[in-house]
Amino acid sequence: MPPNDQRPTIELATRADLDVLTDLWVDLARDQRRYESAVRPEANREAMRETLGAYLVSDGLFLARLGGAIVGFVSVTVERGTLELDTTRGLLSNIYVRPAYRGQGIGTALLEAAEASLSDRGVDELLLEVMADNEAARRFYRRHGYDPFRVSMSRSLADRDENDTHSKEDG
Repeated sequence: MPPNDQRPTIELATRADLDVLTDLWVDLARDQRRYESAVRPEANREAMRETLGAYLVSDGLFLARLGGAIVGFVSVTVERGTLELDTTRGLLSNIYVRPAYRGQGIGTALLEAAEASLSDRGVDELLLEVMADNEAARRFYRRHGYDPFRVSMSRSLADRDENDTHSKEDG
């Protein structure tokens, strides 16, 4: 592991980086399974390689290098929807730092590069999602000024008959 005083280099990814970044995404997806993510890492490898390639083309794929090795990445885009909004929003879809390199400011450097890039493109606000049980990620984003914006809720439909008290209470 490199010394803690070494600063990462943050740069736009190139096509030559896609295989390594796809491997990192698979690691990220694998890690998120412990927070009940339904995303299947290996089954989505090729689809994610294509998706990361699209971020690359739109200058929304950054990587962190330390001692020449790629140790993390972030992917962002400008939101393009069909509705007219009062604000221009960016979307952060993935951020990941290899576990051995966490706690050294690499995630912060990636986030700051993504924010600066989007700000330069006229983005007013950055949205992201985080798994509800991933307290470390939620602390990271709170430390960087992010506040809850939307709340997603889920329910298994397999047990709906066992837990059908809401319809009786609502009516």
